[in-house]
This record gives sequence, C-alpha cells and structure tokens, in this order.
Amino acid sequence: MLREDSVQNWMLSTLSVSNVVSESMSLQNRILLEEVPYEGEYLKMVIEAMKKSVRIAVDYRKYGTDKPNHLVFEPYCIKLLKQRWYILGHFHRDATEEKPESDYFGVFSFDRILEMSMTDIKFKIDPDFDAQEYFNECYGVLVGDGTPAERIVIRAFGYERFYIRDLPIHHSQREIGRGENFADFELYMRPTIDLSAHFLSRASQVKVLSPQWLADEIYNMHLEAAQMYEPQKNGA
Repeated sequence: MLREDSVQNWMLSTLSVSNVVSESMSLQNRILLEEVPYEGEYLKMVIEAMKKSVRIAVDYRKYGTDKPNHLVFEPYCIKLLKQRWYILGHFHRDATEEKPESDYFGVFSFDRILEMSMTDIKFKIDPDFDAQEYFNECYGVLVGDGTPAERIVIRAFGYERFYIRDLPIHHSQREIGRGENFADFELYMRPTIDLSAHFLSRASQVKVLSPQWLADEIYNMHLEAAQMYEPQKNGA
C-alpha cells in the first residue's frame, strides 16, 4: 500500500494518462474512460478547512430519508473510492452537567451533501491520527459498525483466481494454496457488509471457506437473491 507518496503517485499517474490521451485526440471515439467524480467547490472547501483546521457545517441527506440532518464536524481526511469522494468527520463535545463527553467519527459521501459552509470554529487534529491506518482493515469506508478484523479464507475458481492475484481484494491478501482449477487466498480485514456484497457479486467464482459465519451469511444472501428470480406461478 502506498503511504507517504500516495497523493503524488496518484497525481503523476493521472497526469501521465491525461497527457497520453490528449496526444491522441484523433482516437477520442475509441478511448473509453470512466467518469471521474468532480465535487467542485465542496471538495475545494473541505481541503481548505483541513488546511485551516476549522470545522465545517453540512446539510446531509441519507439514502431513504427526505429530511436532511444539519451536522458540524472536524474534517479529518477525504477518500476517493469507486468514483465517489468521502469525508471522514470527527465529532467532539465536551462534557456538561446535562451530557457526557462525546467523541466519535462518521463517514459521509459528497454526493449526499446538500449544503456546505466553513465555520470559524478551530480544532486541533489528534497528533496520533493516521488516515491510512484508520481505514487499514477495511474493504471500503465502513468502519464504525463495530465489526472486528479477522482472518478470512476464500477460494477463487477459474479465471477469477488470476484476477484476484493481479488486483488484490485487500493489502493483507496472500495466496496460501492452489489446485487444478482454484486458488486459496487469506485476508485479514473487517468482514463488513460491503465485503459480503463484493463476494456475492462474484457468484460461483468465489467461495468463502472461513469463518463459517461469513460463509453462512453469503449463502443466505445467495438464497435471497435466487428467490427474487423464482418463476411466478400462474395466477400469483
């Protein structure tokens, strides 16, 4: 995993690709690219707030709700994942006679922020905070659900074993065995719902060998998905 130079490497890679593509404009109809998220002023504002160490205020609407929540938090870091920008917000409230001290983190997607503004409330980032380390055990950005990291073993069949070798699921991944048409991989990470969804998306190409509870969870998810495609009986 890139650490010290991750931003520099990302920028250099992006610029290099941009230069190659710009030199080949005559082939623009034959070069297909993914849409890159552009968050405009919000992304710029968050970065500026991190530089100035001031809190930001946002109106944030979760999926499945109509009414947005008004939140004020300390912007600790931003993360790009699967064409979406996320912000890690730190919430802190000193203890009062009515309420105890509160200290926790939350992850928010830029595309669900309706309004954003910078405040003049200063904060000091925890000197021990490490953004890479914070997400180190995660598949994506789900951190705060309390799921602990554990050893996970999967078996990849057919061509999938080659894809997983070339593009690891997680930095902890290592190959621990192989057979005629499969390979086994060990991971040490948090088995959160987004990881389960990834395994589910690989259908019969990936099987969870352990832990058993995770294998059972994937099995039940497959059953639920299959039931959605059961043929409808006449008159139903």
